[in-house]
Amino acid sequence: MTKTFTEFSTNATLNVGNEYLLTPFSDSKAIGLYTFIWATKSPIKVLVDGVPLTINAHQILSLTAIQYFQFIEGSDAIVYQFNREFYCIKDHDKEVGCVGLLFFGNEHIPVITLIEDEQRRFSILHSVFLEELETTDTIQAEMLRMLMARFIIKTTRLLKTETGNKPTLKGTNDTLRHFNLLVESHYKEEHSVSFYADKLNKSPKTLSNSFAKYSKSPLQIIHDRIVLETKRQLLYTDKSSKEIAYDIGFDDASHLSRLFKRQTSVTPSEFKNISKILN
Repeated sequence: MTKTFTEFSTNATLNVGNEYLLTPFSDSKAIGLYTFIWATKSPIKVLVDGVPLTINAHQILSLTAIQYFQFIEGSDAIVYQFNREFYCIKDHDKEVGCVGLLFFGNEHIPVITLIEDEQRRFSILHSVFLEELETTDTIQAEMLRMLMARFIIKTTRLLKTETGNKPTLKGTNDTLRHFNLLVESHYKEEHSVSFYADKLNKSPKTLSNSFAKYSKSPLQIIHDRIVLETKRQLLYTDKSSKEIAYDIGFDDASHLSRLFKRQTSVTPSEFKNISKILN
């Protein structure tokens, strides 16, 4: 059974379910969402960026939205999936953020092993997730984000204590990972593809070609990050649209407003007003 949370104001999505969430990936393709796959009782076989992996019982695999994934076989999985608007819209410490150790900040495909005590703790956390997904009130979104932050903090701590060789990220996805890291560091000052291409020692055309199999172009990723930050500041600060635009590197607030409306179909002011009504 799959339980889904959606938030209209931010376009946030969270899916919590079992291996049936993975069945659309019978062929290798970009998974599209941040994903955790937890093998609870038996091994799960997958392909990640062309690397065959077996997730053994009591292990958790962490995936980013850009990674190519194929589900081979397995059962008794717990799967969490979410988009940037669900988790990344809130400020987090870099280690547990959307480019943190579990995601773009790791050179390896992270697989976390749960010892017996941790199995119990994570099972309790999962039960709270399921309970909260049934509680539809005005603070449900905040509670679910807090639970996901706790899950990510706990898995990050475990990953930091583990040693040993893990399969490395390969091919095009390595370029995508570094590009996302650069965007996260510079999106407030640099909005052009050429800046990031230069940082990666590539021409803008070569960089764009690297994204040919991915659903978004480099420019779309830059714009998505700008819009996400705009949403965050509109929701969680008292800054005006003009102040937000200046903070994100726009000399003219109308330029940000046009970009925001093109991406979301509403202006920043309309977005803020809708969010107030919904909340």
